Amino acid sequence: MNALLTGLSLGHYLALGAVLFCISVAGLFLNRKNVIMLLISLELILLSVNVNFVAFARALGDASGQVFVFFILTVAAAEAAIGLAILVTLFRNRRSIDVADIDTLKG
Repeated sequence: MNALLTGLSLGHYLALGAVLFCISVAGLFLNRKNVIMLLISLELILLSVNVNFVAFARALGDASGQVFVFFILTVAAAEAAIGLAILVTLFRNRRSIDVADIDTLKG
């Protein structure tokens, strides 16, 4: 397995992180109606950050980047759980998950 990874440099990992980040930002701007796709795009942004942290941790020989990945994964799991709970409640009340319906909520 390590022989497979020796041909990949830091630039390859950073390019992968940049591509993931660009896809997720495009998903945020192009799709503003579906809440599920917005949550997926946010998760993809966090994944691209994780790829960069792991790449720099591997390149520098330091494990602190991998520790940050665990913190980011914890925040992402909490964000997904709370986001989906809000989404289920919104669907039960409004019968739709359209972002325009969220805009009309009154508190």
